[in-house]
Amino acid sequence: MSAFEFFFSFYGLLLGLSVAELVGGFARVLHERQRVRFGWLTPLLALFVAVDLVTFWNQAWVFFRDAPFNPALLLVGLIIAATFYIAASITFPRVTAEGVETAIDLDAHFWAHRGVVFGCVFAANAMVWLLLGALAGISEAWAAVWTPRLMLGVALFAACTLAGAFARQRGVVIAALLVLLVYALWNMARAASALFAAGVWTPAVGS
Repeated sequence: MSAFEFFFSFYGLLLGLSVAELVGGFARVLHERQRVRFGWLTPLLALFVAVDLVTFWNQAWVFFRDAPFNPALLLVGLIIAATFYIAASITFPRVTAEGVETAIDLDAHFWAHRGVVFGCVFAANAMVWLLLGALAGISEAWAAVWTPRLMLGVALFAACTLAGAFARQRGVVIAALLVLLVYALWNMARAASALFAAGVWTPAVGS
């Protein structure tokens, strides 16, 4: 087992719990859909969190695949993934026991908890930025990672997540969420374009 495989067996498990929490929360809301006012803010927030989780999974491969084994990296991975787990677990409301007729308003849940969700997403990403910044300070190869496009993306992401967490004007919060979602989906579209441009992969026939 390589150092990365050992690290990712731990880090990937923790990120997987975040995915399970996010999907499970959506499933529970669907199960109680007869007493749920869906709205559109919480589903959009959940979509943004889900795409950012995919980004974190990708970053693990890009940034950690050549890292040596070190307990400090495991601790960093634990803190980052645990912060993301909090965001994922709060994105959807906890559904009460069946038979309770209390209505569930997803838009109200968004406004009540958006500070924690946006704040945790910002904190998890900020820890990765700080790690990359520290590596850039001691390695020219890592310094080259900080391209102008990456720095612009970091600035946009930071500004919008902080606005989503702390802005008092609802219009600003909604605009920040929409910008984050468009930015995340644009990055996924670029990745898909690169995938198709590279051609298809060869199936393992007969394996």
